[in-house]
Amino acid sequence: MATQSCAPMAMKEKTVMVGGAQMYPSKNIVENAMNSKDHTTLVAAVKAAGLVETLQSNGPFTVFAPTNAAFAKLPAGTVDMLVMPENKAMLTKILTYHVVPGRISAKDLSMWITKNGGKYMAKTVQGEELTFWMKNNMMYVKDAKGNSAKITIADVNQSNGVIHVIDTVLMP
Repeated sequence: MATQSCAPMAMKEKTVMVGGAQMYPSKNIVENAMNSKDHTTLVAAVKAAGLVETLQSNGPFTVFAPTNAAFAKLPAGTVDMLVMPENKAMLTKILTYHVVPGRISAKDLSMWITKNGGKYMAKTVQGEELTFWMKNNMMYVKDAKGNSAKITIADVNQSNGVIHVIDTVLMP
């Protein structure tokens, strides 16, 4: 006689593919980013800056995550220089500039951009602001130096926030 399990069936998580890996909403920002082949440079930088524990905490955080290709656009040697222990403060400043407190969806950003006449500014964990706008149904973010990044994959939900993949490293 077979017995039936009383355990509820696991709900299927709505995942998003990033860098060839599924991003699970039940995992935190670091756990998911570590599985993305497109974010190995970002993960190495987060480790070098000592931000792993912070980005594994409850948050919530909204992370604008540059891809490896975005880091490759920086001048040759920049990443190697930034991950050196003596440059930890500068690296931390750059990485925390990619993080906004709270869980902000693309829908929220779009609504705020529309409400504010075509652009929206958000203060980062680093302390300076990012500017968001839309063009041809694509969402962009501009840094303090005037560099623009396109959000290429939006709303990658995490247990402690949300990731929006971007194609350029932002600089405070």
